[in-house]
This record gives sequence, structure tokens and C-alpha cells, in this order.
Amino acid sequence: MTERSAGTAGREAAHGPAEHRRGLLFALAAFGFWGLIPIYFKAVGSVPPLEILAHRVVWSVPLVALLIPLFGSWGSVREALRSRKTLATLALSATLVATNWLTFIFGVTRGRILETSLGYYVNPLVNVLLGMIFLRERLTRLQTASVALAAAGTVHLALSYGALPWISLTLAFTFGFYGLLRKTVRIDSMGGLLVETSLLFPAAAIYLAVLGAKGAGSLGTGGLGISVLLVAAGAVTALPLIWFASAARRLPYSVLALCQYISPSLTFLLAVLHYGETFTRAHAVAFSCIWTALAIFTFDMAHRRRSG
Repeated sequence: MTERSAGTAGREAAHGPAEHRRGLLFALAAFGFWGLIPIYFKAVGSVPPLEILAHRVVWSVPLVALLIPLFGSWGSVREALRSRKTLATLALSATLVATNWLTFIFGVTRGRILETSLGYYVNPLVNVLLGMIFLRERLTRLQTASVALAAAGTVHLALSYGALPWISLTLAFTFGFYGLLRKTVRIDSMGGLLVETSLLFPAAAIYLAVLGAKGAGSLGTGGLGISVLLVAAGAVTALPLIWFASAARRLPYSVLALCQYISPSLTFLLAVLHYGETFTRAHAVAFSCIWTALAIFTFDMAHRRRSG
């Protein structure tokens, strides 16, 4: 789900009521889609996670390339390709996004959707922590309290289960570092996604070719439904990103930041109410700590924006 951090530039959009309403609709579409995306990965759950990831990469490249003229800029892509430093940064961000995607796919297909939800609740607070460490941003007292409270909830969950919630932490930190890296390169969201998936494409294509040669691949052998869903992986990746970018151009940052909690909330409800994952007392404590931390963080952010 790392595409959420792309396209954050350009939020200086029109502030008219009609544009604001359109922006909200795009935001609801994007974050709603991301929140319900476990349904898609559950549907292809018979396919190994690494193979799903490879299909997501392979089918994203041609689709995003076709969409660049409408929602991105070939100029930013050409500029990125001419810079070794930018390419190296995007290669690292591609590795992070691939790790994030693979972890999410693994969590969903292995019946650990609650952990993926927890990861994306924690992520905004991880972003604050990374900003303090790497960008030398100062934390307010309320932000410090938020991070400490979220950490306490995570530690409680780890102690209760005798192991770190590695899926949650991997998702939160890979997404956080991904966003941090993307802040350093001048490329729009669609262009960045195209370069990143293109860098991953050779390995993904070779992997799928080897599987196909061995007769072990799922495309064409796992049934028509599975084959169609695997090919649709490109659209599953690109469509919500387009909606997000459209929302980002029309909405203030504060509104967009609040909307991002729609995704993990829907995922949380899916996990508990639809897929029947067990919500233990340890989960209740951890989620309560993190929800409270997010409430404090959001209040602090809104207060500082009004004061500023």
C-alpha cells in the first residue's frame, strides 16, 4: 500500500466548493479502495505471495506507462533517468515498496489482516519519528506523547504474544522510509511509480518466466478467474494512485491526512467482522493506545495549523 505517499505534491489545488467535493470523492475512492484491497488479495490467496508480487510489478509497468500522459509527466521520468543519484534513490525506494507490498500480501493471504491494519495506523507516527531523526524536525510535547503511547501499545502486544508484530512494524517502517526517500527526488507520483516498477520488472519477469517454464506458474493454470485477477494487478495498483493524486490536487493537506485513516479502519473491520480474525485483549490494548495516540497527534496538527 505504499503508493499512498506518492503524489503528495500539488496539494495547492483550487479551494472552490465544487473542487473540494470532487477532491473528497476522489479521496474516499482511493482510501476506500486501499482499505478493501484485502478482498482482492484473499481472492488470489491460492497463489504464492512472491508470485502475486511479481504479477503486480509486471502488469503495472505497461498500464502506468499508458497513463503517464494523462496523470503524470514524461519530462520528470526523463529527468530521473538522466540522474544517477535519482536512479539510485528510486532503486532503493523500489526495494522498499516491493518489501512493503510483499509483506502486506503475505499478511492478508495468511490470515493476519489485523496486523496489516495496525501497521498502517502506526505509520503516521513512524513518519513523525523519522522526520525527527533524519530531517531534524522538532516534536511538540503532544507529538512526543503520541509516539510514546503508540510505542507502549506495540510493546504490550509484543509482550503478550512473546514476539514482535513484525508484519505491522515492517509495513510501518518500509512505508515511512519510502516516503522519506521520495521527498528527496523531483518526480511526480505516476512517473515515480513507473521508474520504480520498471527497475523491479526484469527480476519479476524472469521469476514468472522460470515459473512458467517449470509449469508452476498460476497464470493460465490456476483457472480463468485467477488468471484474470492476476492480470488485473496492474489496475489494482494504478487506479487508487490516480484517485489519490486527484484528491491531493484538490484538498488541503490536513483533510487528506485525516482521510488516510479510512484505509486501516476498513481493513480492521474486514479482518474482524468479515474474515473472523480473533480480536484479543492484547489487540484491544494496543489498538486503544494507537487510536488515542492518533487522536492526540491529529488534534495537535490541527491546532498548530490554525495557530499558524
